[in-house]
Amino acid sequence: MENKRTCLYDKHVALGALMSPFAGYDMPIQYSNITDEHMAVRTACGVFDVSHMGEVSVKGADAERYVQHIFTNDVRGAADGQVFYGMMCYENGGTVDDLLVYRMGENDFFLVINAANIDKDWAWMLDQAKGFDIDLKNLSEHYGQLAVQGPEAEKVVEEVLGLECKELTFYTVKTIGDVIVSRTGYTGEDGFEIYATPDKINEYWDKLIQSGRCKPCGLGCRDTLRFEVGLPLYGDELSQDITPVMAGLSMFCKFDKPEFIGKEALEQQKAEGPKQRVIGIELKDKAIPRHGYDVLFEGQKVGEVTTGYHSISSDKSVCMALVDAAHAKLGTELSVQIRKKTFPGVVVKKRFYDKHYKK
Repeated sequence: MENKRTCLYDKHVALGALMSPFAGYDMPIQYSNITDEHMAVRTACGVFDVSHMGEVSVKGADAERYVQHIFTNDVRGAADGQVFYGMMCYENGGTVDDLLVYRMGENDFFLVINAANIDKDWAWMLDQAKGFDIDLKNLSEHYGQLAVQGPEAEKVVEEVLGLECKELTFYTVKTIGDVIVSRTGYTGEDGFEIYATPDKINEYWDKLIQSGRCKPCGLGCRDTLRFEVGLPLYGDELSQDITPVMAGLSMFCKFDKPEFIGKEALEQQKAEGPKQRVIGIELKDKAIPRHGYDVLFEGQKVGEVTTGYHSISSDKSVCMALVDAAHAKLGTELSVQIRKKTFPGVVVKKRFYDKHYKK
């Protein structure tokens, strides 16, 4: 099956980007190199094409009740313009997807889902919608999306794109005409997400690149950036087999809500303690742990690496891994099998670099 292309595909090719399949799309992995792009976001400003992400609109008399039913976080009583992170779960607690929920109005929600899960999520959402008075629309083909990230992001969005964003605080959203602008970020730095028609996204991309104030960045450094600050990626740290509790994301599961799909299973798992947990490991050598590599305790396999890199910002070899809960305590000495050698390490917090969001 041929990969899809975002509305900016030709722009990426013209800039000489290294293109590669991701989530069913041909996406830019890097333009110059991952390290330069990573550091541009940490120190100045970078822009990502994230038009492959999915968007779903939920409107109608039962919009809030429906979102409460499928979403682990609690949107009750929230002001318009608030943004929430959380999960959609199966009845057994496994993760359908992690997502952002934007409260646009009293009966108006905008859900942002992962590109690789659009078809699966949409089918699941439709199935859960029975009996709710809502208008559910898959708008994934309607919107393109840019993520402008870094300490200079606010100035760049305001001065280059002319979009007033100063008053947006962390995890809030507003509409400017037919453009949606939010301030969340998936990099550990200050940043904005801009949702608009493909034509408008092309116009904004050109302005950002031509300004010289915003470096084009590929998905390669998007992964290194989110990983360093302990943010999960669906398919690695979350999946249908990895629950929010196992991933250490119970804070986004509001168990004081009357109900949500998977609540009972997750409550039980939290009370009993999960059999496996997602942890951080820092290696004592410079070897690079990769997804799927075995994690060992005294020579016996106790888990697998979910994401691993030599951290660009901290200059350490680190990884996140799903391991047996008995070996998940901070300070536990574990090792990672990298090809034919084992490299010693120690369990540390999953955040390998401090976040710099604007609160």
